[in-house]
Amino acid sequence: MQIDLSGKTALITGATGQLGRVMVRTLAECGADIIIHYHNNEEKAVQLHTETEKMGGKAFVVQADITDFESITKMKEKIEASFSLPNIIVNNAVIQYRWTSVLEQAPEDYESQFSSCVMQNVYMAKAFIPYMITKKAGRFIGINTECSMANSPTQSAYVSGKRGMDGVLRVLAKEIGEHNITVNQVAPGWTVSDNDRKWGTEYNKEYCEKVPLKRRGTDQEIANAVAFLASDLAGFITGAFLPVCGGLVMPCI
Repeated sequence: MQIDLSGKTALITGATGQLGRVMVRTLAECGADIIIHYHNNEEKAVQLHTETEKMGGKAFVVQADITDFESITKMKEKIEASFSLPNIIVNNAVIQYRWTSVLEQAPEDYESQFSSCVMQNVYMAKAFIPYMITKKAGRFIGINTECSMANSPTQSAYVSGKRGMDGVLRVLAKEIGEHNITVNQVAPGWTVSDNDRKWGTEYNKEYCEKVPLKRRGTDQEIANAVAFLASDLAGFITGAFLPVCGGLVMPCI
């Protein structure tokens, strides 16, 4: 048994980021054609395009502001005109900001998280799910976070955006399931990425001691979970919130 995404097209938002770039490579290795979305980092997007085509797959690079519906609509039009519309969506992009206490966090930080977590998913659904409905198949995957369950100090803006995103995607799963479209979430823990390997910061004693598996997860492990949910192996899974965090948080029944 293996994950085979041959014949599928996957759009990954925030594809040039620390986690997104590994998702691009992993889904390409599984056989999917890849739409590489970026906001500012065109250089990395072009590099990923080259990497993907060297694997033997097809790739398309497109820029958009995922907090703006008009920008997303234009992105869809460019994809439809020059590539193929996706049947796998991975909403990975998020706005970065400085974490601090509720009393000190700027109001615009809450607005940025609402825009990039909640509204990104709403806009991407409106833009791309109608096509999936016509094909009677699709995968819609949101990248959430363990923070949604941990609710630790200084995380309020991030948590509020991601918890709002969770609500939207659970409802969406019920609304479009009849069309053979699944809607799921992957919730990474504090993940080891290229920056950690560069700076030698893979291990953090205080954090790792709290994790049942006693380590941080890797970007590849997050991408593996995304690939599984994108595949036919997960065809009867929808509405799921899947923590990939070594057991630090555990959803309850």
